[in-house]
Amino acid sequence: MFVNIACTGDKSLRVNDPGVINTNLTTLKFSTEEATDWTNLFFRQSGWIGADGIFAISNNGVDTAGAAGEQETLVLFSDTILGDIINDSIQPGFVMVHNSVAIMKGGEAKKENIQFFWDKKADGRPESIFVPHTPNSRAGDYYWLGDGFVNPAIADATYIFGYRVRDTSNASFGFAEVGNTLIKIPKGSKPPFKDQQQMDTPFFLNSTTDTYGSFGACIFVNTKEAGASRPDGFIYVYGVRGKAKNVMVARVLPAQFETFSAWRFWDGTAWNEDINAVANITDRVSNELSVTPLKDGRYAMVFQVDGIGHNVGLRLSNHPQGPFGPIINVWECQEPKIAKNFIVYNAKVHSNLSRPNELLISYNVNSFDFWNDIKKYPNLYRPRFIRVKLL
Repeated sequence: MFVNIACTGDKSLRVNDPGVINTNLTTLKFSTEEATDWTNLFFRQSGWIGADGIFAISNNGVDTAGAAGEQETLVLFSDTILGDIINDSIQPGFVMVHNSVAIMKGGEAKKENIQFFWDKKADGRPESIFVPHTPNSRAGDYYWLGDGFVNPAIADATYIFGYRVRDTSNASFGFAEVGNTLIKIPKGSKPPFKDQQQMDTPFFLNSTTDTYGSFGACIFVNTKEAGASRPDGFIYVYGVRGKAKNVMVARVLPAQFETFSAWRFWDGTAWNEDINAVANITDRVSNELSVTPLKDGRYAMVFQVDGIGHNVGLRLSNHPQGPFGPIINVWECQEPKIAKNFIVYNAKVHSNLSRPNELLISYNVNSFDFWNDIKKYPNLYRPRFIRVKLL
């Protein structure tokens, strides 16, 4: 239960530590290999032929290694290429929509287990599944998708963060995030989720360059229902802001997920009701990341180092809110060595698709010269996967 608190911080809401097994935040015993079965799963020739932004949401809300089992997993993508590739050549008429999804049955990377979906306009042309229609939205706005989860405390609804993006000539990349939305999908709904609900949230920060950012880059559900090893009953939502790619974190009880006034923000000492007091808990991450509990009591934050650096990095902590240790590089991505414009970004763990004692990690591949390079390398724009085996 939440009680009245002062803006200086709620000392009664500090994390209870049920016992730390391993306090070493600088070293991890592991080996890494390519997960070619998962990489090849997204090597496709027709229909959905590429995307970035992959997140995986277990339909029963359990997010532990091997949990996919016989369950279905909702896979989220942001910008998506639809078309055909023949004789290693992308065919004229391919199109891009701003998001799509897939439904995957079980936990094996087999093409017969996965089906891709997008919406259609009235004239039959492809359309994004999630299109902004909140009070704060404008015509032409679109969504890139953040993390999501299934919430048993609110009728098993699926919640997904949507970054509301707008094309602009003033931004260095020609687009800018202008708002943060929470998308709600009722239990049992099927793509393209025509019964989805969308809520503007107060979780977009844009007062200065250093604070510019948003929540939703990662969700860690630390509850018994999700299978967490050290549950405290809270949902932790991470955000990224500023040029240094700083991480911030909030938490809320599952039943209060839509009650934005109930959210509390880690200010470096306590959980604070004031979002403007939120602290940076680490830096040099990517705009999408993951936080995963390990068996030894530590938490592993996985990300692309420096946003679009060549390395997949990992930081360790004994608490979901940090402090986090130094970067441990777990993989050097080879794709930037293929062509000078290639970039890699947004590494993260997919816990329910991982095997026991491993971290199944994806990262995205793109190009600064996308529209030319996609013609030279038609299978460029799709996730790649690695396995970090914990020793």
